[in-house]
Amino acid sequence: MNAHATPPWHTGWQAELELAYQRRDGASLPSRRWHRGPLRVQKHFHPEGPDVCHHIIVHPPGGIAGGDHLRLDLDLGPDSHALLTSPGAAKWYRCQHTPAQQTLTARLAAGAVLEWLPQETILFSGARAELSAHLELAGDARLLWGDVVCLGRPAAGERFACGHWAQRSELWRDGQLIWNEQLWLDGDDPLLDAAAGLAGHGVAATLLWAGPELDEPAMTLARACCAEHGHAACTQLPGVWLARWLGDSAEAALAWQRALWTALRPHWLQRPAHAPRIWRT
Repeated sequence: MNAHATPPWHTGWQAELELAYQRRDGASLPSRRWHRGPLRVQKHFHPEGPDVCHHIIVHPPGGIAGGDHLRLDLDLGPDSHALLTSPGAAKWYRCQHTPAQQTLTARLAAGAVLEWLPQETILFSGARAELSAHLELAGDARLLWGDVVCLGRPAAGERFACGHWAQRSELWRDGQLIWNEQLWLDGDDPLLDAAAGLAGHGVAATLLWAGPELDEPAMTLARACCAEHGHAACTQLPGVWLARWLGDSAEAALAWQRALWTALRPHWLQRPAHAPRIWRT
Protein backbone atom coordinates (compact mmCIF):
# COMPACT_ATOMS: atom_id res chain seq x y z
CA MET A 1 0.00 0.00 0.00
CA ASN A 2 1.19 3.50 -0.79
CA ALA A 3 2.33 5.11 2.49
CA HIS A 4 0.20 8.17 1.72
CA ALA A 5 -2.93 6.31 0.68
CA THR A 6 -6.03 6.35 2.86
CA PRO A 7 -6.22 2.94 4.57
CA PRO A 8 -9.50 1.03 4.30
CA TRP A 9 -10.38 1.55 7.96
CA HIS A 10 -10.78 5.28 7.32
CA THR A 11 -13.91 4.70 5.25
CA GLY A 12 -17.31 4.87 6.87
CA TRP A 13 -20.89 5.94 6.42
CA GLN A 14 -21.26 9.62 5.55
CA ALA A 15 -24.88 10.28 6.46
CA GLU A 16 -26.79 13.56 6.41
CA LEU A 17 -30.33 14.51 7.38
CA GLU A 18 -31.91 17.93 6.97
CA LEU A 19 -35.31 18.68 8.46
CA ALA A 20 -37.31 21.89 8.48
CA TYR A 21 -40.67 22.67 10.07
CA GLN A 22 -43.15 25.47 9.69
CA ARG A 23 -46.46 26.54 11.18
CA ARG A 24 -49.12 26.38 8.50
CA ASP A 25 -52.93 26.35 8.75
CA GLY A 26 -52.77 25.96 12.52
CA ALA A 27 -50.41 22.95 12.43
CA SER A 28 -46.68 22.26 12.79
CA LEU A 29 -45.67 20.50 9.58
CA PRO A 30 -42.45 19.32 7.92
CA SER A 31 -41.46 21.70 5.15
CA ARG A 32 -38.20 20.01 4.15
CA ARG A 33 -36.96 16.45 4.51
CA TRP A 34 -33.72 15.58 2.76
CA HIS A 35 -31.24 12.83 3.45
CA ARG A 36 -28.06 11.36 2.05
CA GLY A 37 -26.81 8.00 3.23
CA PRO A 38 -28.32 5.93 6.03
CA LEU A 39 -30.01 8.59 8.14
CA ARG A 40 -33.68 9.48 7.76
CA VAL A 41 -37.01 10.00 9.47
CA GLN A 42 -40.15 7.96 9.35
CA LYS A 43 -43.55 9.42 8.60
CA HIS A 44 -44.44 12.37 10.82
CA PHE A 45 -47.17 11.99 13.45
CA HIS A 46 -49.51 14.32 15.35
CA PRO A 47 -50.57 12.11 18.31
CA GLU A 48 -51.35 15.13 20.50
CA GLY A 49 -53.06 17.24 17.89
CA PRO A 50 -51.79 19.50 15.09
CA ASP A 51 -49.68 21.77 17.30
CA VAL A 52 -46.79 19.30 17.73
CA CYS A 53 -45.08 17.29 15.00
CA HIS A 54 -43.47 14.02 16.18
CA HIS A 55 -40.64 12.52 14.15
CA ILE A 56 -38.53 9.38 14.71
CA ILE A 57 -34.93 9.62 13.47
CA VAL A 58 -33.71 6.28 12.11
CA HIS A 59 -30.15 5.11 11.43
CA PRO A 60 -30.73 1.82 9.53
CA PRO A 61 -27.22 0.30 10.02
CA GLY A 62 -28.09 0.10 13.72
CA GLY A 63 -24.63 1.06 14.96
CA ILE A 64 -21.92 3.68 14.46
CA ALA A 65 -18.38 2.57 13.64
CA GLY A 66 -15.01 4.17 13.02
CA GLY A 67 -15.05 6.70 10.18
CA ASP A 68 -18.82 7.18 10.28
CA HIS A 69 -20.01 10.79 10.32
CA LEU A 70 -23.66 11.58 11.00
CA ARG A 71 -24.76 15.15 10.33
CA LEU A 72 -28.19 16.44 11.35
CA ASP A 73 -29.48 19.89 10.47
CA LEU A 74 -32.77 21.17 11.93
CA ASP A 75 -34.58 24.40 11.06
CA LEU A 76 -37.75 25.33 12.97
CA GLY A 77 -39.77 28.23 11.61
CA PRO A 78 -41.74 30.73 13.72
CA ASP A 79 -44.17 29.11 16.18
CA SER A 80 -43.50 25.58 14.92
CA HIS A 81 -43.10 22.73 17.43
CA ALA A 82 -41.27 19.45 16.84
CA LEU A 83 -40.56 16.49 19.12
CA LEU A 84 -37.74 14.26 17.86
CA THR A 85 -36.79 10.88 19.25
CA SER A 86 -35.24 7.59 18.09
CA PRO A 87 -36.47 3.99 17.89
CA GLY A 88 -33.81 2.57 20.20
CA ALA A 89 -30.29 2.90 21.56
CA ALA A 90 -27.54 4.39 19.41
CA LYS A 91 -24.60 1.97 19.63
CA TRP A 92 -21.10 3.30 19.07
CA TYR A 93 -18.73 0.43 18.35
CA ARG A 94 -15.03 -0.04 19.00
CA CYS A 95 -12.84 2.00 16.62
CA GLN A 96 -9.33 0.87 15.82
CA HIS A 97 -8.23 4.09 14.16
CA THR A 98 -10.54 6.83 12.84
CA PRO A 99 -13.10 8.26 15.33
CA ALA A 100 -16.83 8.28 14.65
CA GLN A 101 -18.60 11.62 14.69
CA GLN A 102 -22.06 13.10 15.04
CA THR A 103 -22.78 16.76 14.37
CA LEU A 104 -26.10 18.41 15.14
CA THR A 105 -27.06 21.95 14.16
CA ALA A 106 -30.45 23.42 15.06
CA ARG A 107 -31.92 26.85 14.43
CA LEU A 108 -35.15 27.86 16.16
CA ALA A 109 -37.03 30.97 15.06
CA ALA A 110 -39.05 33.08 17.49
CA GLY A 111 -41.88 31.14 19.07
CA ALA A 112 -40.52 27.75 17.96
CA VAL A 113 -40.18 24.75 20.29
CA LEU A 114 -37.83 21.79 19.90
CA GLU A 115 -38.01 18.74 22.17
CA TRP A 116 -34.92 16.62 21.48
CA LEU A 117 -35.42 13.34 23.35
CA PRO A 118 -33.50 10.48 21.74
CA GLN A 119 -33.11 7.16 23.48
CA GLU A 120 -29.80 6.19 25.05
CA THR A 121 -26.33 6.36 23.50
CA ILE A 122 -24.16 3.31 24.28
CA LEU A 123 -20.39 3.74 23.91
CA PHE A 124 -18.74 0.33 23.69
CA SER A 125 -15.32 0.02 25.25
CA GLY A 126 -12.88 1.13 22.58
CA ALA A 127 -15.31 3.53 20.91
CA ARG A 128 -13.88 6.86 19.78
CA ALA A 129 -17.04 8.92 19.83
CA GLU A 130 -17.02 12.62 19.06
CA LEU A 131 -20.36 14.45 19.28
CA SER A 132 -21.09 18.13 18.86
CA ALA A 133 -24.22 20.27 18.95
CA HIS A 134 -24.65 23.89 17.89
CA LEU A 135 -28.05 25.29 18.84
CA GLU A 136 -29.33 28.76 17.94
CA LEU A 137 -32.49 30.21 19.51
CA ALA A 138 -34.17 33.43 18.43
CA GLY A 139 -36.41 35.57 20.61
CA ASP A 140 -38.65 33.44 22.81
CA ALA A 141 -37.84 30.09 21.16
CA ARG A 142 -37.76 27.20 23.64
CA LEU A 143 -35.59 24.10 23.77
CA LEU A 144 -35.84 20.89 25.77
CA TRP A 145 -32.72 18.76 25.40
CA GLY A 146 -32.33 15.21 26.71
CA ASP A 147 -29.24 13.03 26.71
CA VAL A 148 -28.46 9.58 28.19
CA VAL A 149 -24.94 8.15 27.74
CA CYS A 150 -23.81 4.66 28.78
CA LEU A 151 -20.05 4.22 29.05
CA GLY A 152 -19.30 0.60 28.28
CA ARG A 153 -22.06 -1.91 28.87
CA PRO A 154 -22.69 -2.07 32.62
CA ALA A 155 -25.30 -4.83 32.28
CA ALA A 156 -22.67 -7.03 30.58
CA GLY A 157 -19.95 -6.08 33.06
CA GLU A 158 -18.04 -4.14 30.40
CA ARG A 159 -16.15 -1.07 31.60
CA PHE A 160 -15.22 1.81 29.32
CA ALA A 161 -11.57 0.76 29.45
CA CYS A 162 -10.23 2.34 26.26
CA GLY A 163 -11.22 4.78 23.55
CA HIS A 164 -12.65 8.23 24.23
CA TRP A 165 -15.89 10.18 24.57
CA ALA A 166 -15.76 13.78 23.36
CA GLN A 167 -18.85 15.98 23.51
CA ARG A 168 -19.35 19.67 22.88
CA SER A 169 -22.59 21.61 23.19
CA GLU A 170 -23.14 25.30 22.41
CA LEU A 171 -26.44 27.07 22.98
CA TRP A 172 -26.97 30.60 21.71
CA ARG A 173 -29.91 32.97 22.08
CA ASP A 174 -30.07 36.05 19.86
CA GLY A 175 -26.35 35.82 19.20
CA GLN A 176 -25.38 35.51 22.88
CA LEU A 177 -23.78 32.31 24.18
CA ILE A 178 -25.86 31.09 27.14
CA TRP A 179 -24.56 27.53 27.56
CA ASN A 180 -21.25 25.94 26.57
CA GLU A 181 -20.12 22.52 27.71
CA GLN A 182 -17.05 20.61 26.55
CA LEU A 183 -16.01 17.15 27.65
CA TRP A 184 -13.23 14.75 26.75
CA LEU A 185 -13.10 11.50 28.68
CA ASP A 186 -10.63 8.73 27.89
CA GLY A 187 -11.21 5.10 28.67
CA ASP A 188 -10.13 4.33 32.25
CA ASP A 189 -9.79 8.05 32.94
CA PRO A 190 -9.53 8.70 36.71
CA LEU A 191 -12.68 10.86 36.40
CA LEU A 192 -14.68 7.68 35.85
CA ASP A 193 -14.20 6.87 39.52
CA ALA A 194 -13.59 10.31 41.03
CA ALA A 195 -16.25 11.92 43.22
CA ALA A 196 -15.99 15.00 41.00
CA GLY A 197 -16.60 12.83 37.93
CA LEU A 198 -18.83 9.80 37.48
CA ALA A 199 -18.11 8.35 40.94
CA GLY A 200 -17.79 4.82 39.57
CA HIS A 201 -21.10 4.90 37.68
CA GLY A 202 -21.41 3.97 34.03
CA VAL A 203 -24.51 5.92 32.96
CA ALA A 204 -24.96 9.71 32.90
CA ALA A 205 -28.11 11.59 31.90
CA THR A 206 -28.94 15.23 31.30
CA LEU A 207 -32.13 17.20 30.83
CA LEU A 208 -31.77 20.86 29.85
CA TRP A 209 -34.48 23.47 29.40
CA ALA A 210 -33.91 26.81 27.71
CA GLY A 211 -37.00 28.92 28.22
CA PRO A 212 -38.80 30.82 30.97
CA GLU A 213 -37.42 30.11 34.43
CA LEU A 214 -39.28 27.57 36.53
CA ASP A 215 -41.30 29.08 39.35
CA GLU A 216 -40.96 27.76 42.89
CA PRO A 217 -43.82 25.20 42.68
CA ALA A 218 -42.25 23.74 39.53
CA MET A 219 -38.78 23.68 41.12
CA THR A 220 -40.21 21.93 44.16
CA LEU A 221 -41.77 19.34 41.89
CA ALA A 222 -38.49 18.88 40.01
CA ARG A 223 -36.45 18.45 43.18
CA ALA A 224 -38.92 15.90 44.51
CA CYS A 225 -38.72 13.95 41.27
CA CYS A 226 -34.92 13.95 41.40
CA ALA A 227 -34.98 12.81 45.03
CA GLU A 228 -37.04 9.78 44.02
CA HIS A 229 -34.53 8.68 41.39
CA GLY A 230 -31.22 8.23 43.20
CA HIS A 231 -28.19 10.33 42.30
CA ALA A 232 -29.99 13.24 40.63
CA ALA A 233 -30.22 16.99 41.08
CA CYS A 234 -31.43 20.08 39.24
CA THR A 235 -30.70 23.78 39.27
CA GLN A 236 -31.77 27.01 37.59
CA LEU A 237 -28.90 28.81 35.84
CA PRO A 238 -28.98 32.07 33.87
CA GLY A 239 -30.84 31.23 30.68
CA VAL A 240 -31.09 27.47 31.26
CA TRP A 241 -32.50 24.98 33.75
CA LEU A 242 -30.33 21.87 34.13
CA ALA A 243 -30.84 18.43 35.66
CA ARG A 244 -28.30 15.59 35.96
CA TRP A 245 -28.51 11.91 36.88
CA LEU A 246 -25.86 9.25 37.59
CA GLY A 247 -26.36 5.52 37.84
CA ASP A 248 -25.73 2.18 36.20
CA SER A 249 -28.85 1.50 34.15
CA ALA A 250 -30.03 3.12 30.92
CA GLU A 251 -33.57 2.09 31.77
CA ALA A 252 -33.38 3.89 35.12
CA ALA A 253 -31.86 6.97 33.46
CA LEU A 254 -34.65 7.14 30.90
CA ALA A 255 -37.26 6.58 33.62
CA TRP A 256 -35.85 9.57 35.54
CA GLN A 257 -35.72 11.74 32.43
CA ARG A 258 -39.25 10.89 31.39
CA ALA A 259 -40.63 11.33 34.90
CA LEU A 260 -39.22 14.87 34.93
CA TRP A 261 -40.56 15.53 31.45
CA THR A 262 -44.00 14.26 32.42
CA ALA A 263 -44.10 16.37 35.58
CA LEU A 264 -42.71 19.58 34.08
CA ARG A 265 -44.02 19.71 30.53
CA PRO A 266 -47.24 21.41 31.69
CA HIS A 267 -45.06 24.13 33.31
CA TRP A 268 -42.68 24.44 30.36
CA LEU A 269 -45.11 24.18 27.46
CA GLN A 270 -48.58 24.46 28.98
CA ARG A 271 -49.50 21.05 27.66
CA PRO A 272 -49.55 17.57 29.22
CA ALA A 273 -46.89 15.02 28.41
CA HIS A 274 -47.81 12.78 25.49
CA ALA A 275 -45.13 10.11 25.18
CA PRO A 276 -44.18 8.95 21.67
CA ARG A 277 -45.57 5.49 21.05
CA ILE A 278 -42.08 4.18 20.19
CA TRP A 279 -41.10 4.56 23.85
CA ARG A 280 -43.59 1.85 24.75
CA THR A 281 -42.38 -0.72 22.22
